[in-house]
Amino acid sequence: MSTIAKAMKLLDFFSLERPEIGLSDFHRLAGRDKATTFRHLTALESVGLLEQNPTTRAYRIGPAVLRLAHLREITLPRRAGLRLALPRLAEATGETAHASLLDSDGLTTLAHHESQQHSARVVIHESRLPLHATASGIAVLASGGTDLMARARAVLPAYTETTARSPEELEAAVDRARKTGFAISNQTFEDGVTGFAAPLFDSGGVTGAVAVAAVSSRVTADLQRTILTELRKAAETISTNWGGSIPPALLSAWDANADISETKT
Repeated sequence: MSTIAKAMKLLDFFSLERPEIGLSDFHRLAGRDKATTFRHLTALESVGLLEQNPTTRAYRIGPAVLRLAHLREITLPRRAGLRLALPRLAEATGETAHASLLDSDGLTTLAHHESQQHSARVVIHESRLPLHATASGIAVLASGGTDLMARARAVLPAYTETTARSPEELEAAVDRARKTGFAISNQTFEDGVTGFAAPLFDSGGVTGAVAVAAVSSRVTADLQRTILTELRKAAETISTNWGGSIPPALLSAWDANADISETKT
């Protein structure tokens, strides 16, 4: 891994639960010696990608990220394409809808919308979603290439007892998603949460996923049919908004499996 890549990789450790990270914690999280970690942090700070809290001296995301994010959204509008589709998906299913964008080794959550129909609902905390352990990731892998699958197979950390722990388990889950057009992950990333996802496309091919995160105890055959029906509508709408289209093979899979009623992991 190049020096630049190693430095940039430090940004992945930030999350909503961990908005600030000190040097010692970075040293532990990255598994690098302190001098090297400090050098990488200093480089990121020098270009505005990081800044230090003047009180705690912990690092946080810097102002340059805002400029880059704004430029990205203006030139390649992604969130704008989700603005109506996610609320519609959440209200139609009564569960939490979210969409994510594919990056080098996983998915980044772009937006989410929580239905108000139930007091108990899934709250999206994670901004990063692993390919092998989430319905979103499996949906993307099912429409992606061999290089993407190789990256997902390389490291398979377990999040729950039902997370895919071997390349064979992962490939079986991807094959199911490829045949049906949808990925269904029963508590593979978070206990008590069942995920349903469909891939999203732009002009260059598969680029992310739209998903519903449902409270597992509420998932019935009827609810699952509703979720998959609404997911298809959302995937088609968002892909069109992003300048893409659903591949014929995926449309055929959806048509052939329009009445899936059995929850599968």
